[in-house]
Amino acid sequence: MQPLTPLPLSSHAKPVDTFPQAAELEKELKQNIKGEVRFDRGSRAMYSTDGSNYRQVPIGLVVPRDADDVVAAVAACRKYGAPVLARGAGTSLAGQCCNVAVVLDFTKYMNRILELDPGQRFARVQPGVVLDTLRNQAEIHKLTFAPDPSTHNRCTIGGMIGNNSCGTHSLLGGKTVDNIEELRILLYDGTQMTVGPTTTDELHSILEQGGRRAEIYTALRAIGDQYADLIRARFPQIPRRVSGYNLDELLPERFNVARALVGTEGTCVTVLEAKVKLIPSPQHRALVGIGYHDAFVAADDVPEILTFQPIGFEGFEGSIVDGLRRKGAPKLELLPEGRGIVLVEFGSDDPQHARSRAEQLIDRLKQMPDPPNTRLYTPSEARSVWHLRESGPRAAAFAPGAAPQWEGWDDAAVAPEKLGSYLRDIRALLNEYDYEGAFYGHYGHGCIHMRVSFDLQSEAGIRDYGEFVERAADLVVSYGGSLSGEHGDGQSRGALLPKMFGPELINAFRQFKAVWDPQNRMNPHKVVDAYLPTENLRLGADYKPLQPKTHFKFVEDGGSFANAAARCIGVGTCRKQDGGSMCPSYMVTLEEEHSTRGRAHMLFELLQGEVIDGGWKNEQVKQALDLCLACKACKSECPANVDLATYKAEFLSHYYEGERRPLHAYAFGLIDRWAALGGFAPRLANRLSNAPRSKRWLQQKLELAPQREMPQLAPVSFQKWASKQSNVKDGRPSVVLWPDTFNNYFKPETSRAAFEVLTHAGYRVRVPRSHLCCGRPLYDFGMLDKARQYLRRIMRVLAREIDAGLPIVVLEPSCASVFRDELRNLFPDDARADRLRRQTFLLSEFLQQNAYQPPQLSQKVLLHGHCHHKAIMKMTEEEEVLRKMGADLKTVDAGCCGMAGPFGFEQKKYAVSQAIGERVLLPVVRQAEPETLIVSDGFSCREQILQATGRKAIHLAEVLQRALHQQ
Repeated sequence: MQPLTPLPLSSHAKPVDTFPQAAELEKELKQNIKGEVRFDRGSRAMYSTDGSNYRQVPIGLVVPRDADDVVAAVAACRKYGAPVLARGAGTSLAGQCCNVAVVLDFTKYMNRILELDPGQRFARVQPGVVLDTLRNQAEIHKLTFAPDPSTHNRCTIGGMIGNNSCGTHSLLGGKTVDNIEELRILLYDGTQMTVGPTTTDELHSILEQGGRRAEIYTALRAIGDQYADLIRARFPQIPRRVSGYNLDELLPERFNVARALVGTEGTCVTVLEAKVKLIPSPQHRALVGIGYHDAFVAADDVPEILTFQPIGFEGFEGSIVDGLRRKGAPKLELLPEGRGIVLVEFGSDDPQHARSRAEQLIDRLKQMPDPPNTRLYTPSEARSVWHLRESGPRAAAFAPGAAPQWEGWDDAAVAPEKLGSYLRDIRALLNEYDYEGAFYGHYGHGCIHMRVSFDLQSEAGIRDYGEFVERAADLVVSYGGSLSGEHGDGQSRGALLPKMFGPELINAFRQFKAVWDPQNRMNPHKVVDAYLPTENLRLGADYKPLQPKTHFKFVEDGGSFANAAARCIGVGTCRKQDGGSMCPSYMVTLEEEHSTRGRAHMLFELLQGEVIDGGWKNEQVKQALDLCLACKACKSECPANVDLATYKAEFLSHYYEGERRPLHAYAFGLIDRWAALGGFAPRLANRLSNAPRSKRWLQQKLELAPQREMPQLAPVSFQKWASKQSNVKDGRPSVVLWPDTFNNYFKPETSRAAFEVLTHAGYRVRVPRSHLCCGRPLYDFGMLDKARQYLRRIMRVLAREIDAGLPIVVLEPSCASVFRDELRNLFPDDARADRLRRQTFLLSEFLQQNAYQPPQLSQKVLLHGHCHHKAIMKMTEEEEVLRKMGADLKTVDAGCCGMAGPFGFEQKKYAVSQAIGERVLLPVVRQAEPETLIVSDGFSCREQILQATGRKAIHLAEVLQRALHQQ
């Protein structure tokens, strides 16, 4: 028996520090650029991977402020022979955004639209411009940049140029290559030039001028001439041929150097600026959902549906819906019944025309034998359905109970008319390896994505993966397809390109790269002379992370903190800035270390001990977590449900083991105790906190922002008030009203309002008399031993009520989230803990579930949801109660308010706290009419609004109480 060939080295088997002159290069860079230079271990760890299966620790990071910085950075790298990797949002799925190189991150500073000309229909942009930023500006003029991948709210134009991205609406406007007019580029040797389409006369003029540009154009023309017949014969004539270099753009009949460079994945040049084409944006859309028996039958109908000329044509398998259902995803009822779901969109400037085309398609499908289920969506329904399509496949890949699924064969494309046959064959191949994986993608252009249950942690599994991709590549080539349909080749497919193009064209690719980068310093070994797909794996057979004992049980991660930290798949949803709450600190700093992904990567590396040393005591990891507001948005908005609030609490619990925490940690973490103590003499406590001398002393000792005002204790706590209320047993059902610290000691009027509302609803309200606290502030400082003690005490004191099944109504969303989230993670096997979790309700949830008919209130309401409310409980019931009241409701998509409990009171975090609030929420509040009610259930949110705008926000309970009194 032949011995097995050893596997290529994983990322863990390679040394971290391989560039001997890193220190000298770092010094040179810092002396010559205005931007930021980071060669520390933490920064290198964060940029060691992208959205792929691969991991390569870079030499260092440069964040350039402008093009001059880029030129200076490349010059310094050239002096020391360091490779260079230009990077956008880092969401690449084939490994092209990680390498042992100096990484240039354009997203923080070089993110401007330089010019937008609606008349000539073009825009000039810097490479770090986020796609949606450009599209939103273009849409003002009813124009758009056509390519729109699912990462449109964070991917950059530079990254799209590197990958030759496409997206949902490539039927409307093609690939990125079809929408590039000019590129201003920088070569590794320092040459700068602007390239674009070149006529024969212009080419002759360039060659006559001589110099480096003429040398390059001469070589490019020679490649086009020498390989013209092979290019015409071997390049697949399909809509989504993205693999390889665009040598077809060098053919004499087109010769466009800018477009030849699109899709080169940073292996040839650095893009400094791009002139992109804008096209008319259909102002009216009509979306049809179609449910087929399976994905194969759906794919068979692609040619028929294309005759109706849609602008978008997507499809996915029913198993993706199953995964989303297991995760409790909303709006799934909008999808048509079937195991093969297709979404077909029509667009026009005439709303009737778009709708008419959609209805014609539905009529045609109904006439077919065994017709599929169809549904025509309203505009609001369509937005929800598109969200399911964009985030669903990756979210479903991490559904509870399912095997992890990875990219690795996620991007092949065939001619649309061959799609059904190809899907049947690739499914048969998946079945042969017992792989699970669901199809999704751009059916209209024959491009299919999938995440597959590859075993990337055992030698046998990795060998199977390597063999599978070889055979899958053979299958695609047999269909005349492309190994990549939009995600690029990188490392996942680069070594497979000879199967598709043959040795002669591979040599042409090598020559093309050498024209631009003869020293092979631009993102080396991606596309050309590429690493094998099984090399540099982020996991690998030697992936042996630390498995520390933890406070949280991480039930959904097999009890492993390492598994939890590895959840991040690098898709970068946390880098969005257009909506939602994740990730508030990133939205204002634009720093990777302040994104969920950056922090998760740091924790992943901490458990490897290869780049990040010191384990739990590592200061850089703590620094990365420091601006995490523990908003929990990532738990719901991240497709992989990375839960940084929990990870941060776990990390801090170990970081401070055996050490004293800062004084403010005890002041805020134990706020329930100080409030209870102050409650004995609230006027004295308030006087002491407000007296100038003691106030300055507190600010200094507790590191408080002087701009903040400490909340004042109420004269009478809610518990004290409730103890004097008549509460005889009279046959009404009982409900427990939870006396949280803030609505008990600081804002008891909120709790009194809830008491009145619940009484009006027909309930006997019971209020615990003992001092109880859910312990929410403890998690912010990693005081998890004490947090467990608090929860045990609650389960002991309220044992009778919990075991009797009494509902527990909680007014503060952050307290409710402790019972609904942390409680299970700390006590997963405790029956009483499970009952408490199930019996905990927000006021709006409780009222809605019990069919309460609220009093009427004809008034404008501006509603802001607390982050934990949105992440764990959702805002649906809150909105429904207010609508039933007759309120003129506006829910603002403001993300986080920025206060986040103690976060906004800390002096060093005050600026970030305010910047988060000023991003959306605070300006909207200031603009609201005086008679508009500002409603927010979170105590912190109400404090942020009050202290920053002077407007008093109120709790839902107070809105209901007002309406009752008016009635």
